[in-house]
Amino acid sequence: MLIDVKVPQLSESIAEATLLSWYRKAGEAVKRNENLIDIETDKVVLELPAPANGVLVEIIKANGATVVAEEVIARIDTDATATESPSAESAAPVAKSTPQPSAAPAPAVPDAKGVAMPAARKILDEKGIAVDEVPGTGRGGRVTKADALAAVKPAAAPATVAAPATVAAVSPTLPPAPPVPVPLANRPEQRVPMSRLRARVAERLIQSQSTNAILTTFNEVNMAPVMELRKLYGEKFEKAHGVRLGFMAFFVKAAVAALQKYPILNASVDGNDIVYHGYIDIGVAVGSPRGLVVPILRDADQMSFADIEKKIAEFGQKAKDGKLSMEDLAGGTFSISNGGVFGSMLSTPIINPPQSAILGVHATKDRPVVEDGQIVIRPMNYLAMSYDHRIIDGREAVLGLVAMKEALEDPTRLLLGV
Repeated sequence: MLIDVKVPQLSESIAEATLLSWYRKAGEAVKRNENLIDIETDKVVLELPAPANGVLVEIIKANGATVVAEEVIARIDTDATATESPSAESAAPVAKSTPQPSAAPAPAVPDAKGVAMPAARKILDEKGIAVDEVPGTGRGGRVTKADALAAVKPAAAPATVAAPATVAAVSPTLPPAPPVPVPLANRPEQRVPMSRLRARVAERLIQSQSTNAILTTFNEVNMAPVMELRKLYGEKFEKAHGVRLGFMAFFVKAAVAALQKYPILNASVDGNDIVYHGYIDIGVAVGSPRGLVVPILRDADQMSFADIEKKIAEFGQKAKDGKLSMEDLAGGTFSISNGGVFGSMLSTPIINPPQSAILGVHATKDRPVVEDGQIVIRPMNYLAMSYDHRIIDGREAVLGLVAMKEALEDPTRLLLGV
């Protein structure tokens, strides 16, 4: 019996996915639930298990093909017998082996000029822009969401607001500078397409800066009390809970205390409405081989120090192994970005839409500070909080960051909830 291998159901916000690498070739035996292929979306990489035992008789979509949910990409014959059945451990992805003649070639991509992806079509329809008027950069000339947003920007600019001045606006008679040729000689270049995750990150960062009124406030915090507490109880904590007591749990707890005191920092904008969330879901930025991802600590206000550290350790391992799920990354009401682990001294973090604020944490360094009129050396950390000035006033932003500073400089308050 022939069984279709289909792309799994994707989330509502994901229209397409890309096939990365087949782990079986046509004609090879497969076992139920073994991974056949990795499928990349703009959020995570999914593993597609074999639906039944049998032989992979046909590969309809080759590596690199763009697919949609429920699309048939291969077929398995449950009654066939493979001439050779290599073990899953020794099988290499098709992308790294010599292509077999029996594998079906990737179908030619038809000219899709004038065709828009669903998200792009929705944007263009709302703005009254014809699809044919927008140049498409997607596969086969399809109009992507990024193309639609780029086409909308000039039309969406209010007529009463002057455009930023450019050289051409100041001096219309000046011709544009000709491109300067750069001799490459024997210096090689390599051009590679963005992964879906990287393209999605780029899109969201541009969206954040173009739709939010971003302002950043700074403060410094003396990390000596936190460091002393970790030194005093770190070993006992690890023995009791099986995980190290890191700095991030303190930053999360400090953020929770500030968000509870100033709920507007935990709110978001929806059209002309401000949405106040009755829960605190904090996104923690984590580096992965595929790029930056932000898994979510759900109900962070109800988590203990041990709960937070265990979850962050779990996220870090899943990110390293490429096992983060869509559920791990969905939602969030506030984010924390820790550039300090890479040595960053100061930065202005970009808000993660639809959130309205983000905390940037940096490297802790010994610095001279003044205490009671005396210059002393203390382990200092610069905190930066970017916020959407459309709904968050400077007062709430500054006081919120001060509340985080005070909680970190007296961490016993975090344990007592005061």
